[in-house]
Amino acid sequence: MNRIPTFHGRRARRSSRAIAALPALLALLAGCEDPQPQPAGGPGDGGPAAAQPAPDPPSPAPPASVAAPAPAASASSFAAASAHPAVPTAVPAASSDVVAGASQRYDPGPSVIASDSIDGAALRKRHVERLKANGSPVTVLRGQGPLELGKRICEAVVPRRPPATPVLLKPNLCGFDSVKDPAKSKGDDGVTGRITQPEFVRGVVQCLKARGHTKITIAEGCGHSHKFWKDLVQRTGYEAMAAEEGAALVAMDDDGVFDVAGDRPGKPLAIRGIEASHVPTLLMPKVLAEHLDRGLFLSLPRLKMHRYSVISAGIKGMQGTVMLSDSAPAYKQKWRMHRELKPYLDAKAAGQEDRALYLSSLRVFAERMVDVLEISTPDAVLGDGAPAMGGDGFQVLRPTAEMVAVGGTNPVRVDRVVAELLGVWNSPALARELGGHRTSPLIDAAAKRFGLDLKTTPITGDGADLLKAPRPVHYKAMAPFRLDWEPGQAPLPGGGPARGSEPAPPPPRAAPGGAPDGGTAAPDGGTAAGPAKPEARAARLPPGERVVLDGKADDPAWGRAKAVAWDTDYAGERTGFPTRARFLWSEAGLHALFELSNAGLNTDRSKPVGEERKGLYREDCIELFLTPDPGAPKRYFEVEIGPFGHFFDIAVDRGARLEDTAWSSGATIAARQSAEERTAVIEALLTAPEIVKALAPNARLPMNLYRMEGKEPRRYLAWSPPRTSKPNFHVPEAFGVLVLDP
Repeated sequence: MNRIPTFHGRRARRSSRAIAALPALLALLAGCEDPQPQPAGGPGDGGPAAAQPAPDPPSPAPPASVAAPAPAASASSFAAASAHPAVPTAVPAASSDVVAGASQRYDPGPSVIASDSIDGAALRKRHVERLKANGSPVTVLRGQGPLELGKRICEAVVPRRPPATPVLLKPNLCGFDSVKDPAKSKGDDGVTGRITQPEFVRGVVQCLKARGHTKITIAEGCGHSHKFWKDLVQRTGYEAMAAEEGAALVAMDDDGVFDVAGDRPGKPLAIRGIEASHVPTLLMPKVLAEHLDRGLFLSLPRLKMHRYSVISAGIKGMQGTVMLSDSAPAYKQKWRMHRELKPYLDAKAAGQEDRALYLSSLRVFAERMVDVLEISTPDAVLGDGAPAMGGDGFQVLRPTAEMVAVGGTNPVRVDRVVAELLGVWNSPALARELGGHRTSPLIDAAAKRFGLDLKTTPITGDGADLLKAPRPVHYKAMAPFRLDWEPGQAPLPGGGPARGSEPAPPPPRAAPGGAPDGGTAAPDGGTAAGPAKPEARAARLPPGERVVLDGKADDPAWGRAKAVAWDTDYAGERTGFPTRARFLWSEAGLHALFELSNAGLNTDRSKPVGEERKGLYREDCIELFLTPDPGAPKRYFEVEIGPFGHFFDIAVDRGARLEDTAWSSGATIAARQSAEERTAVIEALLTAPEIVKALAPNARLPMNLYRMEGKEPRRYLAWSPPRTSKPNFHVPEAFGVLVLDP
């Protein structure tokens, strides 16, 4: 292995300026609060989900209804057994809304249900042709509450069909992590704000009843037990609302136990002709198949940000209809739609942030959801935005200032408008984090699949003026990034919110001469790092426990220290040069551990490691910037350490434009490196009195971590990127936070 250990100790020198505190580092997994593990789920609206499903145990043979549905006599007898029998082909109503294009001539064509299964190829052909040709406007309405908006958006958007036509309403009823005790959660029940409001659904039902519809069903698939479903509909008010309005309320779930009597609306039906899709094992609930075949299917999502898919609206809402035959019971297999997310979450739990793995999983999920949309295309999407929700859709909720409803007959175009309403349409800031996607990857995948030019989407309604100016954005992702911006604030990293097809403004530029100089503090570089900062945690060493500094990093205490990882450069771009860091603290000082991958070990080893090394920043090194007093953010310490143990430290006062190279961090350093494996491990203990004084339980110390790597090209890596136009590490506004555990 050719590992060369190096260590040295240093006595703290007198500092000409006492700068009293210590930096802060990222508490990985900033993307979202981890959901509580629950039976079927993930990051989706399909159910209160475990984002990290456990490996499957050996599965029993699926029941006949999943593996091979028993044949029925014929399509007609199948429909006759339904609560909503087939209806004749509709003719255009005299009061058709020709302006919105919502009531064009309706011809369902031949039935797609035969022998208790579904002709998926015919269904896809029918839906894809409609989506490609549908350029109808998206309607945005402003109002005073969900009931009023539900009625108005229904009247404006829903296609008119004969009163005998059965109607299926699919709200987002299951898009939350877990039910909470409001008394213990500052009034939050865990559900409100995440789901479609029952009064919005009531408004739609009353609109349909006014048109003469009498066969109205409200249905959703949660992927949970019947007991859970009964408790949920009672708790949320859906049960009472449906009874008062005379609408049926059913679960699109069938576990073969609770849903065995009567019409069995959740019975999974096999889908033929989708073997070449990304969802070859997809099953469809019987109640949905019947309405796609000869009824009217309306999606009623809650308009909100989503920690994984960016937004949750028309496309994402279809996950509630999903059942898969991969294992039994089929209704609990929703998490398989995003199964590629598990390796990313496993790595994240181990302290590794692999953005490429995250993006790969998200793109596969997007393609699957577009496949589902092709099969389960709603006739209209009516979105409840009274109010719409920024945040992550689950734990972090930021309601919009306005109450709106958004609707249309093309789900992809509706989602495009919802994305703009929530500030993530044509967003350069989002593109910086999601590999070039300037909006939700689900929208990108659908637009490409159907050949839609979404920039030309017409927008109508009394709320259309809301989109004439850049919209606020508040988004917390599952990956460790967050976007928060309001009109009048500085642009987000990568440029401010761009509207329509307008070009994004250029990124802020650093002042002339800005450079990551380790010895002389450069002038401030411009930054738009926004309010969301990464956090790192320092685990507390119990009294009497010591860490041996030998470059091996095998002390048990390091196993209790949560790692943070990064491979971004100063501008926030991925580099493929990952670095991991861990922290411990005690009365003795601050311990830091750095693990470098793809290390070139570009170091002049003719220089002694026991003497301070000016100009170390010109070689490979790690840099720790720490602010001991959060109230004085422009006064901080800089400690540079090379992969062989060379060091340089300095105290900086940006406000007074002073620097003290005589200041000592009191560092003891040990390092090991492997040229063959291109790795280096650096352990350090910082004992400067100013640092020790700043260490206290629950302290939050501004901090940033940097790494210099390579010759040509030279890489300037940053844990919390300052996002300047030139490399510049002396940007305290961009520092993250080091949190000291109690």
